[in-house]
Amino acid sequence: MKLVIVAVGQKVPDWAQTAYDDYAKRFPPELRVELKAVKTEPRGSKTVETLWAAERQRIEAAVPRGARVVALDERGTPLSTQALAQQLKQWQLGGDDVALLIGGPDGLDPELRAAAHQRVRLSDLTLPHAMVRVLLIEQLYRAWSINANHPYHRE
Repeated sequence: MKLVIVAVGQKVPDWAQTAYDDYAKRFPPELRVELKAVKTEPRGSKTVETLWAAERQRIEAAVPRGARVVALDERGTPLSTQALAQQLKQWQLGGDDVALLIGGPDGLDPELRAAAHQRVRLSDLTLPHAMVRVLLIEQLYRAWSINANHPYHRE
């Protein structure tokens, strides 16, 4: 099984890339993590609907065929770390790849959000996109560590 993080935006600050890379290399071979950064549509004078549509096409092209799609959405279901660990276990038992979608500055296209298998909320706070990548991969690693009885997570 593979976790594919599909994130709108190609440039992140060095600190965020370093943090992301640090967690990504910790995953075991049986649970690979891949980041697919897709281009942000130039803002200009375009409508938000036009922006969403362009980014949606790029996101859909990056999602592996047959993957379970999980949209990160401020209106999604909140998950505790323990609940994420249980969800990760279910995903692993299902065997399909899981694509976790991080939208651009204007979020995800509403149709894309609606079509996702799940919608989850990482935080009640509004977070910068670079921070979302780091928070997401850290929490996925923490969820794995709970399931593997690894000492990283402490209660």
